[in-house]
Amino acid sequence: MWPIKLPSQPDLSDPSPKTIAIVGKYFAVGISESLTEIIGFLQSRGHHVVLEAETAQNVSMAGIAAMTPAQIGEQADAAIIVGGDGTMLGIARQLAPYDVPLIGINQGRLGFITDISLERMLPVLADMLDGMVESERRSLLQGVVMREDQQIFSALAFNDVVVSRGAASGMVELMVEVDGRFMYNQRSDGLIVATPTGSTAYALSAGGPLLHPSLGGMVLVPIAPHALSNRPIVIPDSSEIVIEIVNGRDISVNFDMQSLASLQHGDRILVRRSEHTITFLHPAGWSYYDTLRQKLHWNEYPSAEGKLK
Repeated sequence: MWPIKLPSQPDLSDPSPKTIAIVGKYFAVGISESLTEIIGFLQSRGHHVVLEAETAQNVSMAGIAAMTPAQIGEQADAAIIVGGDGTMLGIARQLAPYDVPLIGINQGRLGFITDISLERMLPVLADMLDGMVESERRSLLQGVVMREDQQIFSALAFNDVVVSRGAASGMVELMVEVDGRFMYNQRSDGLIVATPTGSTAYALSAGGPLLHPSLGGMVLVPIAPHALSNRPIVIPDSSEIVIEIVNGRDISVNFDMQSLASLQHGDRILVRRSEHTITFLHPAGWSYYDTLRQKLHWNEYPSAEGKLK
């Protein structure tokens, strides 16, 4: 099994001052006001506040240091992310090697992993800093692209690794191996390898199953497969997946938002679970099932006006 680094549980109720980093969605509408509120709140409780370097361009406050993600990883006790899931994905990958716990405040649309509303952020943060907090670990994927036995690209992915065809090209043909054993040749628009976190993203829209975040698994989801018998499959997260490009044009591989285009026939994409994990901090009483119910509108029915209620 691949080695997994287990971060220690942060004690936010410890009254000693902490260094708390703030990361905001870049130039989002209203972001400056939200950041200013959070900074003032944290400082009133005696904490040292720093801003991620790009976030610092959103707000102008004297005496607040701007730091790179690496500096945040080395110095911060926790990070508060204000934005949507995309903002969280971007910073989570960069902070993964440092075991900095993350708190998500939703200023986006969906908010699967940024789960605290703007309207309640200050009272919820107060409770969390008083120790009313729950933590969970999420896994990441490590992907490597090999060409003629030479590594040409490497990246982490929090949601998924996606191999796909170009917009104007035909199907791709992929050969897939798991732990050195042939699984199948597949003709399709592409293939998604997703973490449990990513199972609620592109993999879900392509017909994949939901995986609880605590599961030790990865899901392979074909995108519009030529053979309808090619179905999603969940495999152990101790597995190593190899995807070889057999045929097709304008093929790319995407690691969350990081892309490598123009893959060649014979290129191999190696995917396994990363040794790093991400720790999310949630308010006390948080439930993954509550999140699914709210975001996927379970148990809602159309009203007479045609709206969900």
